[in-house]
Amino acid sequence: MKLIIEILLMGLAMLLGSYLVPGVRIDGFGTAIIAAVLIALANATIGFVLRLLTFPINFLTLGLMSFIITVLMILLVANMMKGFYISGFFAAAFLAIVVAIIKALFGTIAGTDND
Repeated sequence: MKLIIEILLMGLAMLLGSYLVPGVRIDGFGTAIIAAVLIALANATIGFVLRLLTFPINFLTLGLMSFIITVLMILLVANMMKGFYISGFFAAAFLAIVVAIIKALFGTIAGTDND
């Protein structure tokens, strides 16, 4: 149940982010949910391998490389999907920041249980 709520909240965060970030367009809530799931899968698979390979650079840049990899995963998903459009790297970077802030706000409002 918690996973379903996380997916729905991530989709909502993506949809809200598309309204706040110029250069990003998502056609609907269903598309936002699919995009959120695909971004999570891309980060868990391809992103994980890239983070392992770029660990020394990530260490030297204090995690900036992980953020860049996340932005690249967002661009990858946007290029693979219909209904999810991003104008460029900086729009994707701004979307990643906005979605992270919205998810943090959702987490603060919902609270966390220690199950």
